[in-house]
Amino acid sequence: MHAIHQRVALILMIVAGLTSHRLCAQDWSKVEVQTVRLTDSVYVLAGAGGTMAVLVGEDGPLLVDSGYKETAEKTAAAVKAITDKPIRLVINTHWHFDHVGGNEALVKAGAIIIAHENVRKQMSADRHVAVIDTDVPASPPAARPAITFADSLTLHWNGEDVRIMHVPNAHTDGDSMVFFSKANVLHMGDTWFNGMYTFMDINAGGSLDGVIRAFDLALTLADDTTVIIPGHGPKADVAGLREYRTMLVTVRDRVRALKAQGKTRDEVIAAKPTKEYDAKWGQSWLDPDTWVGLIFDTMKLPSSRSERARPVRVPTD
Repeated sequence: MHAIHQRVALILMIVAGLTSHRLCAQDWSKVEVQTVRLTDSVYVLAGAGGTMAVLVGEDGPLLVDSGYKETAEKTAAAVKAITDKPIRLVINTHWHFDHVGGNEALVKAGAIIIAHENVRKQMSADRHVAVIDTDVPASPPAARPAITFADSLTLHWNGEDVRIMHVPNAHTDGDSMVFFSKANVLHMGDTWFNGMYTFMDINAGGSLDGVIRAFDLALTLADDTTVIIPGHGPKADVAGLREYRTMLVTVRDRVRALKAQGKTRDEVIAAKPTKEYDAKWGQSWLDPDTWVGLIFDTMKLPSSRSERARPVRVPTD
């Protein structure tokens, strides 16, 4: 594997929660896909990139995200262990390769990829991820979404109403959340890194305001019995959603106030606006100072201002 790809994989595998000795060895053969059943029809697959969800039924499996390219066969095998039907549809929550890496192999096996139109754009060109200072090459044409949408899309599949909702300028500019309405399961993609600070890909239009907007949308969908799947980290509930949103808003407002006072980026970081939250959420690969710097940087983006006033529409059918 290319050295750059290895470095990105290293960091993203930390997020996925794999052990350090596996990271150093880059031994993909030792990666294991863990399967957890959430409801009669919805499962979670974890350990091979971003957290994936599987909806099973008579129409065939629908997969949310596809994990790493290097573990695509293991992902397919994990789905096959649930159902003998071939994977028919794959929804990408955004363009990062720990969520779309398996696309090409799944397409060759007959699946169709669905995503927001910006995901196709991001995957069609070389990109740079600033938080890890790394270039990511364009995805092969076969790996890119064949079906795209601008705002929302509802699929009636396996007896379920699958609502796919774009949240503008959150983790990236192409994030979608996927709500299995009847099962009452919400997949938030990388708008939520549960148990850690959620990073914003500023070169792909990410912003903290957009992440907060994603949480606002999630709170209009979720109730006390909703199972919430984050892009990384353990499953959660609406109480955890509210707690995390409160932290996001508090930190955002502190950084904004400091910036309005004319504080420099370094001065805002030195003020430690996350200090009482760091013990709970600041112990992962994205340290508090880096996260505060990202928040400061996203507040410079024109899209961060224009998108704040843009309401999120929730599909009803």
